Amino acid sequence: MPKPYPEEFREDVVRVARNRGPGVTVEQVAADFGVHAMTLWKWMRRSPGVHKTTGSSMPAS
Repeated sequence: MPKPYPEEFREDVVRVARNRGPGVTVEQVAADFGVHAMTLWKWMRRSPGVHKTTGSSMPAS
C-alpha cells in the first residue's frame, strides 16, 4: 500500500515546521498543508535534524 503523502511533500512540510516564525505553531503549519498535527509531529520525530519546538510544545500522550 503506498504512503498517502510523497516523501518530498513530507520533507517540505517538516522543513517549514522547523523554520516557522515566532508565534506560529506546528498545528498551524499542519493545517496550512492539510495534514493532521499529530502526523506532522510524527514526521518531525522521524526526520533527522534539529527539532525546533518554539511556539508550541508536543502534546502529552
